[in-house]
Amino acid sequence: MTLTERPHGACAPRPDPAGFSRLIEQHQPCVFNLCYRLLGDWAEAEDAAQETFVRAYCHLQRYDANRPFRTWLCAIAHHYCIDQLRRRRPVLLSLEREPPLQHPALYDPTPSPEAEAQRSEQARSVARLLARLSPEGRSVVVLHYWSGLSYQEIAAATGATVSAVKSRLHRNRALLAGMLRTEAARARPRPRRPLPAWQPA
Repeated sequence: MTLTERPHGACAPRPDPAGFSRLIEQHQPCVFNLCYRLLGDWAEAEDAAQETFVRAYCHLQRYDANRPFRTWLCAIAHHYCIDQLRRRRPVLLSLEREPPLQHPALYDPTPSPEAEAQRSEQARSVARLLARLSPEGRSVVVLHYWSGLSYQEIAAATGATVSAVKSRLHRNRALLAGMLRTEAARARPRPRRPLPAWQPA
């Protein structure tokens, strides 16, 4: 990424637009997925992803080159989304909308109808369960399983200790597992009782 000097008195150099556009293209799917999993709304996730890159551009001087750039972006997205979640009442995702598993840019252009139906059902189930977790619990699950961050990276992104991250992840993973078992039990067809044998009068 090429940096260009800002006018005298500015706090730090900024990347040239072309270089930063390449960074956006590279990291946009990951950032969007994180925002969507945390917020549960497509439009809000798009706004959050855009805000993430705006803040990254404006505060690039705070980036520590010793840290992975993706982890830094995830930290910005995480803090923004958690603020948004705390400002609104907890709501469950509407089942009428079909939450995607990932950004459209990552979709298979020609998925089979069966694969698409299965993927949509899995996405609805996961999004519904994630919405039941607390913002903090949801964030550690999403950062670990969808963004692929380690305990140390999650701690750096959220400002928590590594032990707190492990504890939250363990607790919320258990909650998700319990909810999955409950849903699976509800979806399992109940055995039919055999009809009584007919006896002639």
